[in-house]
Amino acid sequence: MLKKKQKQREYDKSRFTPVIRCSICTGEQAAGFKDIQTGRFEEVMLIKNESDRKAFMEQYGLSEVPREY
Repeated sequence: MLKKKQKQREYDKSRFTPVIRCSICTGEQAAGFKDIQTGRFEEVMLIKNESDRKAFMEQYGLSEVPREY
């Protein structure tokens, strides 16, 4: 099965920072963006494994994403 190359998505870099939010209790991880001014987190996708994390990074053209607990 051929995979189509996805168009890279954009976000407002002056207003948001990419973050992977991790739960200490359950280990659940969610990728999204944190508003720099308010600290509000907007979830984009659930991270179940390493390939999900890589997919998130590729979608937005990121080389690394910090984790928050």
